[in-house]
Amino acid sequence: MTAHFVPPVIQDNANGWGPCSVPDQYKDMPYQPFSKGDRLGKVSDWTGSTYQDRRYANKYASQFGVGSQYAYYHDEDESTFQLVDTTKVPKPLYQRGRFRMNQRNLRRDQQRQRQQQLQVQLQVLSKNAKSRERDRQWQVRKWQKQLGARQRFEQKNPIPIKSREASVQVRPEWQVVEEMDYPRLSKLSLPGISDGKTIKISGSLEAYDKTYDRVTTKNEKRLQRINRIFHKVTTTDDPIIRQLAKTEGNVFATDAILATLMCCTRSVYSWDIIVQRVGKKLFFDKRDDSGFDLLTVSETSNEPPQDEGNSINSPRNLALEATFINHNFSQQVLRVSGGEEKLTFEPNPFAQEDEEGEIASVAYKYKKWDLDNGIELIARCEHDAFMVGPNGERQYINIKALNEWDSRYSGNVDWRQKLDTQRGAVLANELKTNGSKLAKWTVQAILAGSDQIKFGYVSRVHVCDTSKHVLLGTQQFKPHEFANQINLSMENMWGILRCLIDMCMKLPEGKYLIMKDPNKPVIRLYDIPDNTFESEEEDDDDGATKGPKKISGNTIAPIVIPVPENAEKPTKM
Repeated sequence: MTAHFVPPVIQDNANGWGPCSVPDQYKDMPYQPFSKGDRLGKVSDWTGSTYQDRRYANKYASQFGVGSQYAYYHDEDESTFQLVDTTKVPKPLYQRGRFRMNQRNLRRDQQRQRQQQLQVQLQVLSKNAKSRERDRQWQVRKWQKQLGARQRFEQKNPIPIKSREASVQVRPEWQVVEEMDYPRLSKLSLPGISDGKTIKISGSLEAYDKTYDRVTTKNEKRLQRINRIFHKVTTTDDPIIRQLAKTEGNVFATDAILATLMCCTRSVYSWDIIVQRVGKKLFFDKRDDSGFDLLTVSETSNEPPQDEGNSINSPRNLALEATFINHNFSQQVLRVSGGEEKLTFEPNPFAQEDEEGEIASVAYKYKKWDLDNGIELIARCEHDAFMVGPNGERQYINIKALNEWDSRYSGNVDWRQKLDTQRGAVLANELKTNGSKLAKWTVQAILAGSDQIKFGYVSRVHVCDTSKHVLLGTQQFKPHEFANQINLSMENMWGILRCLIDMCMKLPEGKYLIMKDPNKPVIRLYDIPDNTFESEEEDDDDGATKGPKKISGNTIAPIVIPVPENAEKPTKM
């Protein structure tokens, strides 16, 4: 048997192209007419920009024109409907580079205009002035190129800011009593506070050696390592404050603690202060195992140091280096004098028998301020040395050191090139990168009533060596005038302190903690258990009225600052 083949029905359209009749299943569908000459190269083109070359712009266009058989229309949403296309339409070849060419032409015209202006200026100048003007213009163009290159580099390589750690780990049982942000504290003000009344002065002071005022970058002096003891005793361990607390005052602190609280709105790193409410008295203390007495470095910089571990430029090691420099510098600039040039007050309350002759030059001044509404503040302030003024009067001074660790990462200001000729630029950079530290020093000098504050500019001999430093110059200011220069308002400082005191006075008796948030401009007041941070030893008041408990052991013992292994000798603190 053979297979039977049924031929299909073929419609022959003798008059045109396409079917003669439309089948029933396709009767209601639109039909786009086309020609045999049309190139069917695309199924669909939503952008209309597939072929950018204008020679092939109409390559696949129909000879019947763009049909609308498949267009969708609706009376209600026709006006609101639009095709969302996020594809970036590239420009045709003949349009590419036009804007770039216009930019080049614009830059060329601007450069010509600047040159013409420069020539006009040079025509009216003398020969020397012409040379100076050309040098100035060349320097300006050089700075502009460097600034542009740096900005482009920073945009391509942004430095990620790491999260900082809190100065003390917040425990789950601690309760937040109050939270204060910086804008709120910056608006506080308490005018009319006097300079305070001096109650007692103890310790001894040595004279400042004025030959260090003539130190420059060309005759720099090597920083020496001086083995002297610095006592950093907290408030409740001070025997004089304990004695004064029995008879007068209701708020007690040290100048370092007060400066931290008053300048809190300028701080970036985390810190903490313990508040003890005993009866109707307040005691502000520090923790012994904290880094409260270490000096921060580049704290307020746009790019603070972020190295970790054993790096010499980690925040912790930089703080140790800065503290080490400060203590040695403050003792090196003093005259090695006999008893006739040494001011001796009442005995040092923290001196031990075996420390005779090894204690650093310091005078402890206990002062009292009346903050109104029954608030009487008593604080221990410090002077570092004394000097003879221009009229033969005695002046008390505070001596501090600013240190340069690496100019590439601390404002890009090289002290050896700028310090002698542009000292204002160096100081302005330090105000930008170390604003919090300078504000604290200024407040401490004002609280103590110092006549002058001396700044020393100390730099590393080599950027990779933290054991050798040189003094490049010194500078001195009157504390109140310097406070005006750095926009430091004492009325605002007293307002912040009074706000914190009033807040703590409303709390019940107990122990509290004021801590700066490590990553936010916020200060929090925590309610903590009474046994937090306590040592096993109990305080002894010799039968007197019970005072606050000790904070973490005996702080009268000197603290030793660790220095690099290749250093000659550590300095006690």
